[in-house]
Amino acid sequence: MNSNKNLHFEISERKLLLRFFDLFFVFVCLVLVSKIAHFSYFQITESNYYWTFALTFYITFFGTVFEMYDLQTASNQIETVRSIFLTTGFIVVFYLLTPYYTPPLPSNRIQILFFTLSILFALSFWRLVYIKFLASHRFSKKVILICDKEQLDELISSMEEVDPHYYISAYVNTDLNASLKTIHKIPRISSDALMDFIRAEKISEVVVASQNKEAITIELYNQLIHLLENGVPIREFTQVYEEMTYRIPVHYVERDFYRYFPFSRSNQNKLYKTTARIIDIVISIIGLLVGILLLPIVLIGNLMSNKGPLFYKQERVGLNGQVFEIYKFRSMVTDAEANGAVFAVKNDTRVTPFGRFLRKTRIDEFPQFINILKGEMAVIGPRPERPFFVQEISEIMPFYETRHVIKPGLTGWAQVNYSYGESIDESLIKLQYDLFYIKHRSLLLDINIIIKTISTVLFYRGH
Repeated sequence: MNSNKNLHFEISERKLLLRFFDLFFVFVCLVLVSKIAHFSYFQITESNYYWTFALTFYITFFGTVFEMYDLQTASNQIETVRSIFLTTGFIVVFYLLTPYYTPPLPSNRIQILFFTLSILFALSFWRLVYIKFLASHRFSKKVILICDKEQLDELISSMEEVDPHYYISAYVNTDLNASLKTIHKIPRISSDALMDFIRAEKISEVVVASQNKEAITIELYNQLIHLLENGVPIREFTQVYEEMTYRIPVHYVERDFYRYFPFSRSNQNKLYKTTARIIDIVISIIGLLVGILLLPIVLIGNLMSNKGPLFYKQERVGLNGQVFEIYKFRSMVTDAEANGAVFAVKNDTRVTPFGRFLRKTRIDEFPQFINILKGEMAVIGPRPERPFFVQEISEIMPFYETRHVIKPGLTGWAQVNYSYGESIDESLIKLQYDLFYIKHRSLLLDINIIIKTISTVLFYRGH
């Protein structure tokens, strides 16, 4: 039965595929050019094999920074071209200027041109193949949902917006009180027709999304067991949602949250906590030194545009709900909250022209390295929110207080994946990202966030 299904790669497999063939085609192209055109700059011997590790690192690092492994970017031809040129440029510059770990500069400068064009051609050729022959054909996945009819629209939008190749082919309605008649664009099938439909439509998996346990009748349960015995994957919606979106679906998690959030894994890992704290201190010292170098620019810009105090302090909620004062370069007019606290929004009129530059470049947040050195914040974690908003949001979202089980951060998973929390609904989305980080946080995820933060600054996407 499984032999009839379409070939499908999961999101993680697609990203791995992109990374592997980026490296593969670059190295193949360099070797071919070296043999055909007497290109000697990148010749690998027993004494300089480490050059390959340096090039591998630069391709992977700059490819990540310039979003070549973002699936939405990788499927868009214009965005892909931009990413390839930026990635190639930075790879070449850093490779040429890294002594010992890379070859010395060639006396014949045409070698540098060969090197650049080889990388550019290899990446462009592979990504063109990916867009034309793989992304549009090989990644489609057909799914049957088992859910209440009222859930259907929300489930479809939340899953297909992340992966355009994820198709909801049909659903089984678990609302026992609903009428048999349906006018939804997605066909509704009965539980006893599941097997025939799966065979006919080459369905990849069945996703159970019903929150009503009583809705899974004995008949439907037996059908699911039968499908499982025949090799049909059956998965629970919260698991699928988390893997696809890198968010925790808090609106589908009941009060027994401890089943979903293994907080103790990272919170009790002393090695991780010690290592993270050391990294926080090192990054904070470097950040403050950079901030001192930028201070004259900030002073001049503040005098010319901001017209007021250089710094400002504001109460925020930190670890275990403790309130502390956060430090920032002022980016708003001095009487920004004369009428009371409000959410910051995109194109906020209270932000000064120079303040907008400070926010976009994240320079306004450099003073927060002081908070990190004091131990009130970490480099990575949920953004600290003001007590007024914490109280307001917590009354609507019971899970919101869960953000305070770890230190707030200068940057975080929510910040690099989502922009503003201009409303309660958008705060819910950011909360889902924060909870995903709390659940899965590790040094590897922290490194990923730091690289994504670099992308945010380079592409001028600051708040």
